[in-house]
Amino acid sequence: MKKVFFLIFFLLVLSSIYAAEKPFEKVTFVPQWVPQAQFAGYYVALEKGIYKKYGIDVEIVQGGPRVSPIEYLKDKKTDFATMWLASAIQERDRGVKLVNIAQIIQRSSLMFIAKRTSGIQVPADMNGKKVGIWPDVFKIQPEAFFQKYGLKVKKIPQSFSINLFLHGGVDVVLAMWYNEYHLILNAGYDPEDLNTFFFYDYGLNFPEDGIYVLEETFKAKPELCKAFVKASLEGWQYAFENKKEAVEIILKYQKKANIPANSVHQKWMLTVMESIINGNKKKHKYGVLNKEDYDRVIKILKEEALIKKVFEFKDFYKGLDTYVQK
Repeated sequence: MKKVFFLIFFLLVLSSIYAAEKPFEKVTFVPQWVPQAQFAGYYVALEKGIYKKYGIDVEIVQGGPRVSPIEYLKDKKTDFATMWLASAIQERDRGVKLVNIAQIIQRSSLMFIAKRTSGIQVPADMNGKKVGIWPDVFKIQPEAFFQKYGLKVKKIPQSFSINLFLHGGVDVVLAMWYNEYHLILNAGYDPEDLNTFFFYDYGLNFPEDGIYVLEETFKAKPELCKAFVKASLEGWQYAFENKKEAVEIILKYQKKANIPANSVHQKWMLTVMESIINGNKKKHKYGVLNKEDYDRVIKILKEEALIKKVFEFKDFYKGLDTYVQK
């Protein structure tokens, strides 16, 4: 009997040693822009050891204007990347077999801003006005907005700066709620000095940042994908519950990347991120892509001839809710 007991004890010790020594799976992750609170959840998950808690050793490759998440995925230089839903659908239409494994930003934060003194109070007031437009995926919602309200505007290419708006170069500027809007407020405007037009409020909600992998990666390593998503979502939740610490982590990475660091702006950004990630819990589940939103984006992309094919939701979305909750 003693021999059996010692044998069982020995096997348990061996198994615990094996579990403790089991190596972390190394992966890389590319966000679509430089370190800022838009990506706080991932940096927090890295710094707080949350990824390692789930058995993965994550390297975050700094995003930015010279780093394309889609190219990194296509060239297999990264395992995971973030991008907007509309961008991912367009890439899949071009033949890149991407799948969405988590939808992080549920509510579009893209918006038009006009000075109250301009007299632009409703969409019709934009007719004939100079409207700043960003390129690529950022112009899809504005174009759909113009079409929806029958507007003919003077489209002015704008950089990722608010200077054109501040100096009267455009009547209406395109902005992100968590970024440029706050910069305009910091430039001396009060909220009541501005009229805002959120595309979300005009039936044009396009979910933004989601986590993407190649379909072959998902099929080969579903458990790894699950672990990355769960750790990332936990990182976001920690960031929202510990905003001061999360901002300090972001500032650390900004300084490391020689990016101007502003704690007030990053705190604003993180607060808005909580609203657009966790906001409408009746309509959106945390980390889950809503089929209604997906169908809307597909419909508009097809109407604007930006995609040729329509893909089944079940083939595109492979989130936790599709294969975890049995």
